[in-house]
Amino acid sequence: MRPPLHPRQVEFFHEQGYLIVPDAFLASELEPLRGALHAEINRLARGHLAEGRLAELHEELGFDRQLAAIHRDAPEVGEAIVRALIGLRGGGYYCPEMFALITQPALLAITAALVGSGEIVASPYRIRPKLPNFGRGVVPWHQDSGYLAEHCDSHLIITCWVPFVDATARNGCMQILPRTHRGGVVPHRTGGNADFLVIRDEDLPADPLGAITAACPRGGAVFMTNRTPHCSTPNDSDHIRWSVDLRYKAADVPNNVGLEPAHLDAAGRADDAFYAQVNVACYPPEADFVVASASHPERVVDYAEYVRLRDVYARTQPTFAEVRAWPPLGQ
Repeated sequence: MRPPLHPRQVEFFHEQGYLIVPDAFLASELEPLRGALHAEINRLARGHLAEGRLAELHEELGFDRQLAAIHRDAPEVGEAIVRALIGLRGGGYYCPEMFALITQPALLAITAALVGSGEIVASPYRIRPKLPNFGRGVVPWHQDSGYLAEHCDSHLIITCWVPFVDATARNGCMQILPRTHRGGVVPHRTGGNADFLVIRDEDLPADPLGAITAACPRGGAVFMTNRTPHCSTPNDSDHIRWSVDLRYKAADVPNNVGLEPAHLDAAGRADDAFYAQVNVACYPPEADFVVASASHPERVVDYAEYVRLRDVYARTQPTFAEVRAWPPLGQ
């Protein structure tokens, strides 16, 4: 296991709004998850092949290139596979190997040092397969808090971005605006590329040193606050820039641990006196779950409970607002 963070690294995170840990864990520890994702791509692709929508699987190209070749040959099939992996409201592809990454002891130890607590709640992740020259993979400038409820703006929610390949400027690693996270949440607009939220240039926080390129090797991770502006640049390489976003917070940050969608009404608030006393989650359409707790270890979920929660939330059509009401571009 890697050594714990140095106090200077924790200080850097809170000063700069991000921290790149190039040796968060061994790169080889990602191989089981890479293998599971590759197997799922082939399972989905064989279904399209059998139905005549795809002429070739391109299995020989391996995990880092196969899906890009499928998308080149049959864009609609490639898009369908990407959508199946990503899912909606955290309801995409999951497997024991992904759960093992979310609960990876080294990542939880780093998170505990950054949030100042060993009581940690996680939220569903987002798989990011950024194919070469793939328009959907270019993400405009935003803060993750732009997607969260306003009552969580002052809380610290950690985004842990884990690349499954070496993330470089060429294959579209993130750009981050350091030192601008303490100014709060700036105005966002809807209607950005691929329907992402976007911060207009005139609303983007200014920093005299400008953005940094968050290059990160496989086996590393980029940690950001929920108020850190960042974007994702085009992939001009010959391979897929695979990554996943994980989200963590201390257990005293608003969450829906112990709640299920049936308990929430159109305002995102609880539907009876008991649940009215708990905090509304920062993003109520997704299930929060405990991943570390010294005081209440019985609340830490196992894989079976994790799957159950994901399935319950994924099957439920929420009636409460998923994000705050930002105006569209042009307004």
